[in-house]
Amino acid sequence: MEPAAKGHPVGLFVGLSTLDVIQLVEHVPGSNEKLTAREQTVAAGGPAANAAATFSHLGGAAGLLTAIGSHPLGHAVTADLNRLGVTVTDLAAESPDPPAVSSILVTASTGERAVASTNATGVRLVPPDGLDALVAACDIVELDGHHMELALATAHAARTVGRPTVLDGGSWKAGMQSLLPSIDVAVCSDDFHPPGTYTPADTLKLLQKHGVAWTAVSRGGRSIVWAGPDGGGTVDVPPVRVADTLGAGDVLHGALTHHLAVQGDLAPHGFVEALRGAAEVASYACASFGTRAWMRREEAEGAQVDRPSH
Repeated sequence: MEPAAKGHPVGLFVGLSTLDVIQLVEHVPGSNEKLTAREQTVAAGGPAANAAATFSHLGGAAGLLTAIGSHPLGHAVTADLNRLGVTVTDLAAESPDPPAVSSILVTASTGERAVASTNATGVRLVPPDGLDALVAACDIVELDGHHMELALATAHAARTVGRPTVLDGGSWKAGMQSLLPSIDVAVCSDDFHPPGTYTPADTLKLLQKHGVAWTAVSRGGRSIVWAGPDGGGTVDVPPVRVADTLGAGDVLHGALTHHLAVQGDLAPHGFVEALRGAAEVASYACASFGTRAWMRREEAEGAQVDRPSH
């Protein structure tokens, strides 16, 4: 994989983009209650978009296949991603409708978030004519399971040309069972519950039954549980004073994808080390409010957040 060998891995990210309006509050308001937020930020969001932004921040070249549209709010989403170095391919560029808007309340004392969003509801994306070339030009593909028709086509193309695929399993979605056979790495949240599963161990077994070689379940501040072809274990999550958990899983996946692309293989030791490095980046991100402040904080402090050597 030539780009990664030069120290600039190329990642293709496929899935949801939103406009995130994030408010830092003392508490989530009750019915008919008004309150004044302590702080706010507005940024492009969505699992695939945030993962792409993380991949770019860590030194990779990130491309994003998504739906944004031509509405003025959509222009803000695209501009924010471009500013972060993400190359956006908007498959809904002619749509005048506004992008999905996520309204997010972050509780100041705990960093926990409450989110309301339409996500990808009602949006159908047809795979572009140049999909095979986009996939062939990258080192690794990451998918969040939104826009399932596009995800399936991209994962199949990646399998055809031998590009590893990473799944961000935030929640079980319609069509996921058809996607799993084309996935090499799946890192899922504790809220990812395929039918008939109740525990992380159940989830890992089901994923491997469907052909996913490397699997893991993240559990917030608790250790990440993982399994591979020849065993499994846990990876500790570094403790941190949490300011905001929004997007932590997205950052985890973007950092993991970057680590794996640089390594260029999925050996057991490499997978665990990639998980460990990604957990450090995600924990660092949780110490700042919003999904972008950690990047600015790192640049200002000159922090070294467990980057793989090139």
